[in-house]
Amino acid sequence: MNTSVLPRHVAIIMDGNGRWAKQRHLPRVMGHKAGADSVREAVKKCIEKNIEVLTLFAFSSENWQRPLAEINYLMQLFVSALQREAKKLHKQNIQLRIIGDRSRFDEKLQKQMSKAEELTAKNTGLKLVIAANYGGQWDVAEAVKKIAHDVEQGKLSSQDITPDLIQTNLALADLPLPDLFIRTSGEQRISNFMIWQLAYSELYFTDALWPDFDGQEFEKALLAFSQRERRFGRTSEQLNVADASSSG
Repeated sequence: MNTSVLPRHVAIIMDGNGRWAKQRHLPRVMGHKAGADSVREAVKKCIEKNIEVLTLFAFSSENWQRPLAEINYLMQLFVSALQREAKKLHKQNIQLRIIGDRSRFDEKLQKQMSKAEELTAKNTGLKLVIAANYGGQWDVAEAVKKIAHDVEQGKLSSQDITPDLIQTNLALADLPLPDLFIRTSGEQRISNFMIWQLAYSELYFTDALWPDFDGQEFEKALLAFSQRERRFGRTSEQLNVADASSSG
């Protein structure tokens, strides 16, 4: 694998926990428990490959429609994972960030989120981002609200509104945009995940269910990424000329 073309930022929809459990005649919640092991594997692989950012879609704003028992388990799993894993992340020099609308989570979970973020805030290694009660449309709407407020206050005019301005008001504006988007379980859509940020990301879909997405599966995704030609609107010939001039 050509390590010079590894992604700086990998974003993953961790799909298939329920199906994994169903195949084994287990309760759906056991799939979520097994999926936590794949999270650790993904973090390990990113550290090994010096990938700067890993963003995981843990709970979407649409997931509240799931059965109440499953939602309650996911919330408990989230709290216990933050309590258990925060110190481990800190020891590994990992910075944890959580994006999304936290207002719907109970007070205990919100406190655990803030506590884990504060503990790891100054760490300089992998930036691990957890998207919880997050939606891409919500993210864009929040950015537009901030800009509209500045317009109302006379700090901006409508002519000042550009894609760059919107970008700087989105979640993770200070981090590189995702280079590689991965979705497990065979589904081939982005499901309202980082819809602005994924504009030029390479999309990788795999039939592997999330609990089965181990280090080897991650390597397959990275290999596929390394073989893509990222043109960003230019032609292959233009890229070749640019590469030749930079190497010379």
